[in-house]
Amino acid sequence: MIRILNRVARLAVLNSKQLHWYNTVGFLTEQVLPCSTCTSIRCVSFRAKREEIPPIAEPSRDDKLVTSLYKGVISGKRASLAEAITLVESRNARKRALAERLLSEILGYLRKKEQHNGGKPISFRAGLTGPPGAGKSSFIETFGKYLTAQGHKVAVLAVDPSSSATGGSLLGDKTRMIELSRDRNAYIRPSPTGGTLGGVTRSTNEAILLCEAAGYDVVLVETVGVGQSEYAVADMVDMFVLLIPPAAGDELQGIKKGIVEMADLIAVNKADGDLYIPAKRIQMEYISAVKLLRKKSVNWNPQVLRVSSIKDEGITAVWENMCEFHRIMVGSGEMMKQRAKQHRIWMWNHIREHIITLFKNHPSVKPEIRPLEDRVAKGVMAPGLAADILMKRFSEATQDKKED
Repeated sequence: MIRILNRVARLAVLNSKQLHWYNTVGFLTEQVLPCSTCTSIRCVSFRAKREEIPPIAEPSRDDKLVTSLYKGVISGKRASLAEAITLVESRNARKRALAERLLSEILGYLRKKEQHNGGKPISFRAGLTGPPGAGKSSFIETFGKYLTAQGHKVAVLAVDPSSSATGGSLLGDKTRMIELSRDRNAYIRPSPTGGTLGGVTRSTNEAILLCEAAGYDVVLVETVGVGQSEYAVADMVDMFVLLIPPAAGDELQGIKKGIVEMADLIAVNKADGDLYIPAKRIQMEYISAVKLLRKKSVNWNPQVLRVSSIKDEGITAVWENMCEFHRIMVGSGEMMKQRAKQHRIWMWNHIREHIITLFKNHPSVKPEIRPLEDRVAKGVMAPGLAADILMKRFSEATQDKKED
């Protein structure tokens, strides 16, 4: 009769020649063989064999953080979204590695959602720029409240300029969007430029992905201002909107031609009160100017509209224009091609930034930078010559390393 062991519950598997006892609690396996001198099943000799099974490794602290942030973001937790954006904005090497792992998970999640959506984008990205005083923040608050009332979830990535002296930033967009910041279907994230010339942070594109994964179907990116070098936002959004005030003077000279050419929609803000007539006049001027510019897309003709953020007028027309743009661009397939092109552009933007950092920290270049900078500042050496010297040091060091 098979004996019952007291400490653990066991399962028996019997075949014609051998009986195996398996420990169902631990990792000890006892193999029970029939006796060589007897054919009775009662007479058995025990041979115990301990099989060492390696323990399952506990997830590291970093693994737990990435998993926690991923689950929090895709479930729409605002705190997790804020922490995730902070992580991708960090320049710390360890945190950047964690951010890349998180973004890989997020990209896989978004790719599945797009496949379920028939291969179409699950969100609409709009960039807004304009000169100081154009009323960008006021427009975004009114526009954002309109969208949330329509059942949309709106994320606003408001970029504030950083001080070139201290690196600090006011980050005051939330104070200018009080009503929208209280809306549970809206998320406002002010971010410093950190000296980025394009008016958007190096991680703005990654923040857009995180907001989309969190369920925000409309993402608005507000830039610092306008200028020939400050439309980098156009390379990360679906639609580029230019907001202009009804100012007096040489209005068309105040905005760079390149910015107007990049715009998919021009909105003349503050079209109310005493500024209503000037707003109508500048609208007509821009309508005439747009006709003379090269078209950005063969499928779309940019419109010039008037809006009033204070009186909540023209907001519906702006959104309808955006919806029409989205419908045409998705239907023609141009939006998907544009996003693919944008991803390649931002890959090279990151490469350029990493190359500059690598160049500055190279042991053959770093000691030479400060002396050459001082000589250039004093006018003793031309900037181009100093740059050539540093590049030569870097090139020679790289070549020597290859030969070794």
